[in-house]
Amino acid sequence: MKLHSYWRSSASWRVRIALGLKGLRAEYIPQHLRRGDQHSTEYLALNPQGLVPTLELDDGTVLTQSLAIIAWLDETHPDPPLLSPDPLQRARERAFAHVIACDTHPVQNLKVLRALRRLGHDQEAVTAWAADVNVQGLTACEAMLPHNADPFCFGAMPSIADICLVPQLGNARRYGVDVQRFSRLLEKESACQLLPAFADAAPERQPDAEEPA
Repeated sequence: MKLHSYWRSSASWRVRIALGLKGLRAEYIPQHLRRGDQHSTEYLALNPQGLVPTLELDDGTVLTQSLAIIAWLDETHPDPPLLSPDPLQRARERAFAHVIACDTHPVQNLKVLRALRRLGHDQEAVTAWAADVNVQGLTACEAMLPHNADPFCFGAMPSIADICLVPQLGNARRYGVDVQRFSRLLEKESACQLLPAFADAAPERQPDAEEPA
């Protein structure tokens, strides 16, 4: 398999974690988002949205959208599972993941921040926008956590919720959010970081990693 990724893309980060949890390897193909690699004719032929991640399977099949890729990985490589066997618990895990992947990350990603600059907002206002979006999403996520002693968001093993949480906390830090206010989320993050799948997926460990701007 080939994973088209960008070291700092939180959506790509999710898929890297999922691959690691499943014990799968994919050739890493960087697409430098800030230089516009994702808009090349060749890449748009793979992913018409011009986004990352894109996963090319061994037979040439192309998958896009991080949650869809993770669902495919979970359905085709079911051990370890990334969703609870209990339908109600699965719904809660998915809801948590969707708060991040559908309602938080999309409105603070590179495309949106560039649009804000084009509309005349200065860098300070753009950064404040991204920080506020992260605070709103993470506040909701912390409130959605069950009150128990489980190490991960919804149980004794990491789920799709944890896969989405860790990259989003990384985004929040990048935009200057004081994440210490989210003590329960940080506990879950700490448990995740002890696992090689999470540690190996971190942006700074990717082949295209750069010094933070």
